[in-house]
Amino acid sequence: MVRRNPERRAALLDASIEVLANEGARGLTFRAVDQQAGVPVGTASNYFSSRGEILKSAGERVYERLADDAVLAGGLEGPRDRARVTELMHDLVDRVAAFPTGFLALLELRLEAARRPELRDVLTRRIRADVDFNVEYHEKSGLPGDGTTVVLLSLALNWLIMERLTLPDLYTDEQRHDLVAALVERLLAGQPALPPG
Repeated sequence: MVRRNPERRAALLDASIEVLANEGARGLTFRAVDQQAGVPVGTASNYFSSRGEILKSAGERVYERLADDAVLAGGLEGPRDRARVTELMHDLVDRVAAFPTGFLALLELRLEAARRPELRDVLTRRIRADVDFNVEYHEKSGLPGDGTTVVLLSLALNWLIMERLTLPDLYTDEQRHDLVAALVERLLAGQPALPPG
């Protein structure tokens, strides 16, 4: 197995995300990844030892692409009130929805994890690290709410994003916007606003 070119490896993982989103986990083959990436047949097998390795690495790659340092830095600016939390949640929904194949690939990976304990272990560790990071970030930011608030927001918004991507006509953009605002308002009712800084 050869791993000479990190850019090529990233491109292969991006291609695997597209295959997962468009064909499902069962459609993820070395040949499908090569074809999606527009590289010679056999390229993916030079970078990944097995289909399972591609599945695990694709999950990591989705999170790499969703990370936005500017958004994280911006969360520490301005007022620490419900309006700011609502704004950040709208940004989150929009950012994830702007990368629909990534979210759909994660759904496929989660379904596949139900059948593959080794993938379940990898996803559990990765998603647990993400949850822990979000809780710690929120607590350091001084925004209203606690760790449970962060988890509840995540659970609810993940489902809302899934509805947006899989059944886009179920709710209008305005309804989704109002649902995010109502979710934050109800979860943070009675939480005091904190001064910036």
